[in-house]
Amino acid sequence: GLHSPRCRHKNPPGVKFCGECGARLEGLCPSCKAANPPTNKFCGQCGAPLGQPLNVTSLQASTPKHLAEKIVTSKSALEGERKHVTILFADIKGSMELLADRDPEEARKLLDPVLEHMIDAVHRYEGTVNQVMGDGIMALFGAPLAHEDHAVRACYAALKMQESVKRYAEGVRRSEGIPIQIRVGLNSGEVVVRSIGSDLKMDYTAVGQTTHLAARMEQMAMPGSILMSANILRLAEGYVQVKPVGPVNVKGMSESVEVYEVTGAGSARTRVQAAAGRGLTRFIGRDVETEQLRKVLEQARKGHGQVVAVMGEPGVGKSRLFYEFMHSHHTEGCLIIESGSVSYGKATPYLPVIDL
Repeated sequence: GLHSPRCRHKNPPGVKFCGECGARLEGLCPSCKAANPPTNKFCGQCGAPLGQPLNVTSLQASTPKHLAEKIVTSKSALEGERKHVTILFADIKGSMELLADRDPEEARKLLDPVLEHMIDAVHRYEGTVNQVMGDGIMALFGAPLAHEDHAVRACYAALKMQESVKRYAEGVRRSEGIPIQIRVGLNSGEVVVRSIGSDLKMDYTAVGQTTHLAARMEQMAMPGSILMSANILRLAEGYVQVKPVGPVNVKGMSESVEVYEVTGAGSARTRVQAAAGRGLTRFIGRDVETEQLRKVLEQARKGHGQVVAVMGEPGVGKSRLFYEFMHSHHTEGCLIIESGSVSYGKATPYLPVIDL
């Protein structure tokens, strides 16, 4: 017989609803409609993720207003697009076993705040929570809203998630004696956005192994840690600190996969700094601009404060010019204080000032 996912009551075989609490005992796969036991995260017939999509009200209510508006206004342009995204899976490892002997309502009271911390971290970096399972979530970065730095955002969201859940778990451990930990898995790849409902529910199709690999990263992660594929490292190198786990054989994939553990944020704040970590090409030209900066700095040294604005098309080398000037002999003896605004920092007022 099957245990109820809600009250853990064991039911006789052939029953579809729990005789104790009325919960449905088998999940129907959204892709192939095969019945699955409630413990399955993936369909036993076709391998599709089984998470129950959030109910309409909570998905809309939990998405910050400015994000919801952005998604709804650009809906028609987004549908049918093939997008490069980062997929994040997070779950509360072993949570159900820890709380098996508790009253289901009491258990949810302890677990729901964990899901809220996960969802908040995703929204902070403008990701979209696509599914909420009983004890975890699936989120996309880079769809439906496109972000060129989707991999960096996903890594930062994962770190933020671990940090806020650890803080919450400390309190639970003291008051309830229960250790709560989450594990997070990340992978980048392509998806096709099929449709977006007015309630923000997104229907998409993953291309190839994109979702499968993200889910496997999560399942392989030790509680309290974040694992990612090499696909992400290529996009987020310098922005995050990682520890190589090595090549791992992943079920359902012919070749082994290079896996990394994300241990913290990297020192790079900008693409130029990330590139500098790998080694920059030789800096040539820009003598006129460098000379202008040198003259302005001379004025500042004499006590006449200056402000310089550098403008130009994306990619012409504005950041590189600053980087080279700050690392040149001209600035010897100067105290250099740097701050910047990042694309995912819109939700934080005064962020460049706080950063400074």
